[in-house]
Amino acid sequence: MSEEYKHHGVEITDKIAVVTCDRPPVNAQNRGSREELIEIFDMLSDRDDVNVVVLTGAGKTFSAGADIKERVGMEAQHGDYVRHNRLTREFFYAVSDCEKPVIAAVNGPAIGAGFALMLACDIMLASETAYFVMPEVDVGLAGGSAFLMEHFSKSRARAMYFTGRRYPASELYRLGIIEAVLPPEQLLEEAMAYAREIAAKSPVALRTAKRAFGTVGEMPVRDAYRYEQSLTVALSHTEDAKEAQRAFVEKRKPVFKGK
Repeated sequence: MSEEYKHHGVEITDKIAVVTCDRPPVNAQNRGSREELIEIFDMLSDRDDVNVVVLTGAGKTFSAGADIKERVGMEAQHGDYVRHNRLTREFFYAVSDCEKPVIAAVNGPAIGAGFALMLACDIMLASETAYFVMPEVDVGLAGGSAFLMEHFSKSRARAMYFTGRRYPASELYRLGIIEAVLPPEQLLEEAMAYAREIAAKSPVALRTAKRAFGTVGEMPVRDAYRYEQSLTVALSHTEDAKEAQRAFVEKRKPVFKGK
């Protein structure tokens, strides 16, 4: 089935949702597109017929980042920047906090906030035509460094940010930041292969694992593992966990109910 939106396409089939950023010509992000993506990911978090999400872009660009034209004159109304910043934060966190794993299929350049959007996803694949730029300094902005610092070394994060240089997908693959680099015509199918493998698993276990990844990153290892063990205890009482264990012992494919 498909959902109709102004700036995005949403297709849901076999427990997989494909979300396509579609704001020509370069999928730049404005207030309307950000509000819409938040709505979409909140909806997908809540749907029982979705186990995994693939996020990609229409055309030849994943996302050119913030629509700078929207910022001109923004301070004219009191509170404009406050509201804008709140919306921008929630735009990224709607993706990273989604209850379902999110796979980025980066079909072309990911620039500034577009780069950060990719980094908010769980698994990242990119086309050979993709490149990555954080040009915030060049356009009078100063956001996104936290996303870089989460994934890159101190020196590399600062070099990317201060210079605004382009980095090809091959370099991010070399650094272990992205999962794969593929010819453009193979990108979406590879993302769907990952998605199909994930979609076949217990939705309860997937939600629990996603919650663990989102929580333990800032915790000491001992406390993090204790927290994960508490999730395992809670998971063990679910029908899906019992079915998974029976199926493993009986050497058969499990049949999950999402309970």
